[in-house]
Amino acid sequence: MMVSNPPTIKVRLNERLQQIKDVFKSKFGRTPLFYARAPGRVNLIGEHIDYCGYAVLPMAIEQSILAAVFVNDSKTIHLANTDQKYKDYSVSVDNIIIDRDNPQWHYYFLCGVKGIQEHLNLSSLNGMCCVVDGSIPASSGLSSSSALVCCAGLLTVEANHKSLSKVALAETCAKCERYIGTEGGGMDQSISFLAEEGTAKLIEFNPLRASDVSLPGGAVFVIANCCVEMNKAASSHFNMRVVECRIATKMLVKARCVDWRCLQKLKDLQEELQLSLEQMLELLEELLHPEPYSREEICRTLEISAEELRENILSTNTQDATQFMLYQRAKHVYSEAARVLRFRAVCEEAPVNSIAQLGELMNQSHASCRDLYQCSCPELDHLVEICLEAGAVGSRLTGAGWGGCTVSMVPEGKVEHFLQTVSERYYRSDPRRSTLEKQSLFVSRPGGGAAILLEE
Repeated sequence: MMVSNPPTIKVRLNERLQQIKDVFKSKFGRTPLFYARAPGRVNLIGEHIDYCGYAVLPMAIEQSILAAVFVNDSKTIHLANTDQKYKDYSVSVDNIIIDRDNPQWHYYFLCGVKGIQEHLNLSSLNGMCCVVDGSIPASSGLSSSSALVCCAGLLTVEANHKSLSKVALAETCAKCERYIGTEGGGMDQSISFLAEEGTAKLIEFNPLRASDVSLPGGAVFVIANCCVEMNKAASSHFNMRVVECRIATKMLVKARCVDWRCLQKLKDLQEELQLSLEQMLELLEELLHPEPYSREEICRTLEISAEELRENILSTNTQDATQFMLYQRAKHVYSEAARVLRFRAVCEEAPVNSIAQLGELMNQSHASCRDLYQCSCPELDHLVEICLEAGAVGSRLTGAGWGGCTVSMVPEGKVEHFLQTVSERYYRSDPRRSTLEKQSLFVSRPGGGAAILLEE
């Protein structure tokens, strides 16, 4: 993969660009100097394993975060949003503070700004006026928050006349989203910058790299939002899973008499032991029990104090957790990592029944997310069931879960029937969902990555 910078593209104003330009002019009394765009993503398979070190298989979607920008010497960042429910915000470039206890939209933007400032070691930043527009449904599992962080990071580089490669931007934006309290693994930011139109990507970590995955002809992916919102930073669900995987790693390490303090991720352990994923699943059955682990059992096994557990292993918003499902979380991670590799292999081998094989892998993934990782919800499960009955060969939750979207693999000849059936059975049967249907049910094609846009 070439280490290149995000492209700068000259574009004619379309309806969306014209709208954001008009809002910018009404807010700030001038025209933007440039625009920045970062796409959302749909993860086809590989859920909750990037932060464990394993490869994932997402593609960028056409929906994106778009920002119009003017640069000045005011030493102030002025933020506005085309959606009036998001309030204006201003902050001095010398006093950027992110309140992780109050995850408002502007703090995600400031994560990107602050991350770039620290990565480039900039003593100060240029002032900016920015208007943000989002076409990614919020809290839907399509990475709207990470796309906002990426967009802010990219435009901060441009506004301060610097240059960073796509890989450096992705890695920086993945790290700086932790300012808001989310301990993610880097998939969302990586695909936002490394995506290429027309292809999905296998994203691997340490080092970060992306390779094309050609999806089989004859089927398309359809996204459907269950209309239950889930903000990762506003609950402990996501970080609790990160912590459980971290503890599972350390408990397995301790059982094999390796120094558990130096290993943090389940993949680190696999590489240390030089075992296959199948062998790791066998080891898991031998060394961890399915019953919940208490804090006391963890401390006793690791030979640490309760205080050390709190300070060195638990995250800020999981300090009060009393039970940890270690066996289930690790079993999901190792089996899901194997499904990702199998999914790519099927795409490369292109057997006659490849669509059926890929669909079955997606179905297995959802079952694992639902039963082992417990990151689904009744609405997602109901929607997956409807999607399969409507003609999908595979359907699963995508994104963090606990709400948000499903992604379904649908044979091309059944797409219209699929859309109509899902519309009737899931959206039109509920008054609130019916008002959200237009932005909640759509065919998705692999889109391009983040870019700077200039008017022709």
